[in-house]
Amino acid sequence: MTTATLSDRPDSSDSSGRPGRPAKASPAEKTARRKALLHWIAVHSLGIAAALFFVLPFVFVFLTSLMSDQQALTRDLTPNSWHWENYVKVFETEGFLTWWRNSLLYAGLGTVLVVVSSVPVAYALAKFRFRGRHLSLLLVISMMMLPPQVVIIPMYLFWAKQMDLSGTLWPLIIPMAFGDAFAIFLLRQFLLTIPNEYIESARIDGCGEFRTLIRIVLPMAKPGIAAVALFQFFYCWNDYFGPQIYASENPGAWTLSYGLESFKGAHHTDWNLTMAATVLVMAPVILVFFFAQKAFVEGVTLTGVKG
Repeated sequence: MTTATLSDRPDSSDSSGRPGRPAKASPAEKTARRKALLHWIAVHSLGIAAALFFVLPFVFVFLTSLMSDQQALTRDLTPNSWHWENYVKVFETEGFLTWWRNSLLYAGLGTVLVVVSSVPVAYALAKFRFRGRHLSLLLVISMMMLPPQVVIIPMYLFWAKQMDLSGTLWPLIIPMAFGDAFAIFLLRQFLLTIPNEYIESARIDGCGEFRTLIRIVLPMAKPGIAAVALFQFFYCWNDYFGPQIYASENPGAWTLSYGLESFKGAHHTDWNLTMAATVLVMAPVILVFFFAQKAFVEGVTLTGVKG
């Protein structure tokens, strides 16, 4: 049996006791690694292209927001100097913080009202057996296919003329307390995946329908509720049509989506400030989705398990 010398070991120490350099990869290992990398790129090429397609516009907007006034009008893709004060200037713009507050009120309160009002209806359609259940579901699906522009004139006449709420966001918030067709349908599809045995066991133990809904169904339906809440929050936060119809005459009731258009008109030559305002409008939506994406994806995926 032969004994390997210290010089033959890749991690051997020199005479001073310090560890030696690790052995270099052989040409065959380098070739194998290169082939593995090229194979990975080839397999994921479509995913990489799609990721770049969605990410690069955000990177362009962010980099432009940090440029100076003069550089923002050039073809430069990266800022020569970083101007973080652009975001301070946007916040100091008159009305911008008010737009933020209105957007948070509209999106936050609207999301809560839609979830609270849609869950009982979806639970009834998913777990109750009553005459007209299929007709009710058909009506919900029909409401999903009805564009809001079709009923905007009678709705505006009601809220503006009869209720005298023109120039506020309440005509957009109050109807959400009566449910949303898409939210009801999505929650109903998710609740169908919950086994009926859990509900029947709760009823046998003496739980009423309301207590069963609160104590049994809602904890199991958290992914579906999270998906509905995110969809509704994104819709309210990005809504431009509604605030334009009801709140355009009152700048104090503008949301960020509508106020950004006014900001762009006032700073049409200051593309750095316009891009900074755009980043501030997009940031809450990106952060919310980043922290809730697991529940969102799970809720959307499980809604198609049962018909």
